[in-house]
Amino acid sequence: MTKLFLFGTLLDDDLRALVAGCDAPARPAILPGHNVFRAAGADFPALKPDPGGQAHGLVFEFDPDAMARLDYYEAGFGFRPARLRVELDGAATEAVVYRPMSGAEASDDPWSLADWQAKRAPLTRVAATEAMGYFGRIDGATLRARLPMIFVRAEARLRAQANPGPRTLRTDTHRDRVQVIDDRRPYTNFFRCDETDLRHPRFAGGLSETVTRAGFVMGDAVTVLPYDPRRDRVMLIEQFRFGPFARGDLYPWCLEPIAGRIDPGETPETAARREAREEADLELGDLLFIASHYPSPGAVSDYLYNYLGLCDLPDTAGGLGGNADEHEDIRAHVIPFARLMELVESGEVDQGPLVLSALWLDRERSRRRFA
Repeated sequence: MTKLFLFGTLLDDDLRALVAGCDAPARPAILPGHNVFRAAGADFPALKPDPGGQAHGLVFEFDPDAMARLDYYEAGFGFRPARLRVELDGAATEAVVYRPMSGAEASDDPWSLADWQAKRAPLTRVAATEAMGYFGRIDGATLRARLPMIFVRAEARLRAQANPGPRTLRTDTHRDRVQVIDDRRPYTNFFRCDETDLRHPRFAGGLSETVTRAGFVMGDAVTVLPYDPRRDRVMLIEQFRFGPFARGDLYPWCLEPIAGRIDPGETPETAARREAREEADLELGDLLFIASHYPSPGAVSDYLYNYLGLCDLPDTAGGLGGNADEHEDIRAHVIPFARLMELVESGEVDQGPLVLSALWLDRERSRRRFA
């Protein structure tokens, strides 16, 4: 059995049991010469040397199997085990402590378990459920690379459960009535592919035969069509897209609204404004909600929030841009609204959210004043 000193998110009973696969009795302990701060650029804790400090935590004793699971999970956040002296029951004893590796340094902001439990614990538990499903199949370094998208998918799941949408015409049958026979994940990287054998309720009554369904599991995303009502202009984004390329399209560059995924902790509106700055160096005014929808529910979990963004689009707007860290190569076009509708009618605009946004704007221009 290994003595393990915990000071951060794993003090949460539910998360710890999920990660370790078991639980163990705990005893209060202190790690002298350290304090607990928020990790730089993140909302989880990291230890930082502090000559007069005392990091308070708990000591557990775990078997080798549980320690292997804990080591893997902590490596995903950039932490490695180290043996340090802690004060336990009034005496100094050696225990394993997770310390930051390169790239996971502590900031100067204090970290609070209570604040984290109130704001981030549900999201972290959902993400940990997926992360621990890969234990024994990938190592901690690979998990670290995948964690950002795991958290994006986890927050999309929580958002879907918190806002299930109206059911005035469609069936009120809950997902719990779907019987999952077997569930496989043959591919996980930026996206996740789920393959599931299931039986679902039928409209005529009873359950279907066992059927196999597969699909891409993604995070939620946002689109925003910038519109200058004074000049009656819009901005379109053009970029290479792998989907048309994979289909065999001879010209796999698409005209689109500004778009991007919703990062953990963001609202769709916040993500829309961030993406406008990143893709087009554009500051948006009022955001007008257009719709939210599944663009391809037969095989993709992607859920989009669509907006119109009121803004100023002078002759100097447009040009080249994009987030270099995400390998974006973007050209922004500023065109009259009438030209947008010509592109929709000719089929040159063939991207669903842009067609939807253009038709919505075409309707609303005659109904309201945007200025």
